[in-house]
Amino acid sequence: MKNTIMKDTIILTVITLVSGFLLGLVNHITEEPIAHQQQLAKEEAYAAVFEEADSFEGVSVETDLQEYVNAQGYEAQTIDEIMEAKDASGETLGYVMTVTSSEGYGGDIQFAMGVQEDGTMNGISILSISETAGLGMKADTEEFKSQFAGVQTDAFEYTKDGATQDNQIDAISGATITTNAMTNGVNAGLAAFAYEKGGTQ
Repeated sequence: MKNTIMKDTIILTVITLVSGFLLGLVNHITEEPIAHQQQLAKEEAYAAVFEEADSFEGVSVETDLQEYVNAQGYEAQTIDEIMEAKDASGETLGYVMTVTSSEGYGGDIQFAMGVQEDGTMNGISILSISETAGLGMKADTEEFKSQFAGVQTDAFEYTKDGATQDNQIDAISGATITTNAMTNGVNAGLAAFAYEKGGTQ
């Protein structure tokens, strides 16, 4: 009996070790291609929200910046990355922020947004979203995203009654939660832009 238990234990241990090794190997093999694809997606998003830029240079996202964004009421939003958009001569044209909003109906929504030096929004490009098909997923349509482009404002707001001002966004019908997540995400990015420009005094 003891020999049987010992044998079974050894077999299970070997199976566990082999399975763990294979899982680790698969993860190692797929990790680099996945990271490469994610980087390509980001670069495409940068170009989409700042077509005039010749290059993008990373800016350190400081703890103080996130604390400032939180203090503006955007605790559910994270500034993942900030890039300076530069022209061919190296002059800064504005910024691209990668923002994650945790307020989505289906989970986190991550997107890139471009802001010119004078605070004018270039637009947004969604990197990751898992909202309800036919409802919240409409956030990834040009009809919705284009509302953020070409507007200079400190913050956007959404309305269910039809936008009458430049800084107002028409809410997605049946997807107020998604609309709120996107609007707060963009506003968090604008707060980060204000911080970078020194407009926090």
